[in-house]
Amino acid sequence: MTEYSVGSMFAGVGGICLGFQMAFNNKSKYVLKWANEIDENACKIYGLNFKHKLITGDINFIISPEKVKNVDFSNHTTGDSTCCLSSNCKKAKQNFYNFDYYSDKHKQIIEEPIDILTAGFPCQAFSIAGEKKGFNDSRGNLFLSIINLVKLLEIKFYKPRVIFLENVKNLKSHDEGRTYKVIKEKLEECGYRIKDCIINTKDFSQLPQNRERIYIIGFRDIEDYSRFSFDEIARTHKKDYSVDERIKQFSGIIDSKIKFESNAQYYYTKEKYPIYFDNTDEENKESKKTKINIEKEITEEYQFYQIRRGQYIRKNKSNVCPTLTANMGMGGHNVPIIKVKDGIRRITPKEAYKLQGFPIDTDYFLANKEQDIQLSDCHLYKQAGNSVSVPVVELLANELLRVLDKE
Repeated sequence: MTEYSVGSMFAGVGGICLGFQMAFNNKSKYVLKWANEIDENACKIYGLNFKHKLITGDINFIISPEKVKNVDFSNHTTGDSTCCLSSNCKKAKQNFYNFDYYSDKHKQIIEEPIDILTAGFPCQAFSIAGEKKGFNDSRGNLFLSIINLVKLLEIKFYKPRVIFLENVKNLKSHDEGRTYKVIKEKLEECGYRIKDCIINTKDFSQLPQNRERIYIIGFRDIEDYSRFSFDEIARTHKKDYSVDERIKQFSGIIDSKIKFESNAQYYYTKEKYPIYFDNTDEENKESKKTKINIEKEITEEYQFYQIRRGQYIRKNKSNVCPTLTANMGMGGHNVPIIKVKDGIRRITPKEAYKLQGFPIDTDYFLANKEQDIQLSDCHLYKQAGNSVSVPVVELLANELLRVLDKE
């Protein structure tokens, strides 16, 4: 069986990696060689579920270790554990940012050639939900680390045959299209021919989630480029699901065993959220800032709801879950809400991961008592929202196998 080696940048909790790992045919499969991630909580979950090399740390310093010598931590006090310029960062206090550490990581990431380079590079700089600063945001500039790694691999071995990128839909239109134009030009300067497509999870998988993402695939070889077609994938795999089919999908995601008695933290009650059970008369109600009664407005089972800006409730019109976002980890009411037999509650972290297609508690785990890995719900929600829809990646990875096998 032919094996295609894969390296993964900005791996998060491994959604793209898992999609490639699950893709195979009777001729070939993918072998994950390494993954890179900086977020310590994502690394804990990733390490729990994958056995290949996890290269932890800031990708810019991994690619160019000498840059760490010029970092001044004295003026940065954000305390963000994922920020490379934070004097309060746990990793900085542990002397995480030092030349020897990153020299070793540099050797690891270019230790062997790879056929496929994947990257779900940070999307906050381009997202509608964020400030949309693009390349003016340090996270936006992380895209350039992909280009720099390709150049390093080309010098030592050869360029990856395929580059597989995922980001938010808004990347394509950000700054009136200029941001994407730069990205495409940089990839083309490296010798890649580019194809892209915006894919909605709900249309290309059995996951009931409205999640539009742009997938950008760069081909080193013109033969591979010519054989791959997003239009053909849409023709053969895009599907509209009926209401009954959506209900069945919902039932496969939501855990019916969860009850208020043992999981009260996920439920909305009058005692905990009195303003969302507004029963005042109309005269007084007009003067209230919040005018929500979730018992009256969240009435349907097998549906997903959201409290928007604390002012109103919205049900998704497509009978699916709204896009899961990293903001779920910020608390409040960013987590989708459902009506169940014994009340109204948020979806749980496990259900959020299932909505992304992770095989929770069978082939993928979120905790391990023996290894003392037990993240808070906030961290789990954040990582789920930051991840990708695994079946969509698996679909595209399988289509790439068909292309690669015809060399």
